[in-house]
Amino acid sequence: QVHLVESGGGLVQPGGSLKLSCVASGIQFSGYTMAWYRQAPGKQRELVAEVTTGGSTNYGDSVKGRFTIFRDNGKMTVYLQMDNLRPEDTAVYYCNRRRLAVSWGQGTQVTVSS
Repeated sequence: QVHLVESGGGLVQPGGSLKLSCVASGIQFSGYTMAWYRQAPGKQRELVAEVTTGGSTNYGDSVKGRFTIFRDNGKMTVYLQMDNLRPEDTAVYYCNRRRLAVSWGQGTQVTVSS
């Protein structure tokens, strides 16, 4: 059975940091580019960052220089280190394969507020 389980979200002040984790099971993981997405209230889901099978990364313009995506294929886990968080980063964060996406997980809520 396919599972994507995101965790690590929470409430943080502007300028703070969080590290998100996404553990996958029941899917092919190591052979696929993995990505983090986010969806803010009233907005469409957007791509935040992606990491290829070889470890190359790409980021959305709004998070470049602040977020870092990396993966551990042995643990079937993809991470998102988020630094210098801003209120506009507030959203539910999800992970999935960049191509041939599988069923979405519950996501993890990130709230940036003073």
